[in-house]
Amino acid sequence: MFKQMCWLSISGTNGEKILHLRTQPNQPWQPYTAFPQYAVPDYEIPGGSKGWATYQKLKCEGWNLAPSNQWQQSSVGQPLKSA
Repeated sequence: MFKQMCWLSISGTNGEKILHLRTQPNQPWQPYTAFPQYAVPDYEIPGGSKGWATYQKLKCEGWNLAPSNQWQQSSVGQPLKSA
């Protein structure tokens, strides 16, 4: 199975980054919360990264991290390769 993670902004290119996942190469990136079968509860740390606990779990399970600077999130959730 294709297993990919990426830290992407939820509101444009300068917003807070949260963990996004996809399980197919042609699938759009979606927030980790859209995958309840993989997500785990976030740590209760003020200012902590959303999805950090899920990232740690999935990294141990062999998921790959895609570089954030290669992707940008459009308003409809489609992946766009940055120039």
